Amino acid sequence: MAVKQKGWVPVEGELLPQPDIQDIRLAKVLNALGDPVRMHLFRAFATDDQCDCDCARLGLGHLHKSTVSHHMRVLREAGVTSTRAVGRNRHVALRRADLDARFPGLVEALLAAGAAEEAAEGAER
Repeated sequence: MAVKQKGWVPVEGELLPQPDIQDIRLAKVLNALGDPVRMHLFRAFATDDQCDCDCARLGLGHLHKSTVSHHMRVLREAGVTSTRAVGRNRHVALRRADLDARFPGLVEALLAAGAAEEAAEGAER
C-alpha cells in the first residue's frame, strides 16, 4: 500500500495544475474512476494523508511508471487528487474535503462500493 505520512507537514513545492473546487464535474470524476487502476489508486489515497508515487508501494509494481503516471494525471485533472512536485518527487493526496463539499457522500459511497467489489473478487478466488 502507499506510504502513509500521518501528521505530515504540508510539502513545499509546486502544486501541479488542478481544477478549482467549483470546476470539478461529476462526470469527469466518475469517468476517471471508471478504470480499475484509478479506482485502486483512489482507495489507496483515501487511506493516507499523503502518498509518494512509488509503484510497488501503491500495489502497482506490475505496471510501467509511465502508465501509473498517466493514471495519476487523469485523477488530478478530474479534481480527484492534488499533486505537489518537490524536485523529482511527487506527493499525492486525495482532495477528500473538496469532493465532499462538492458531492456530499460520494467518496464514502465509492469507497464502500470498491470494498464490496474487492471482497466479492476475493471470495471468487
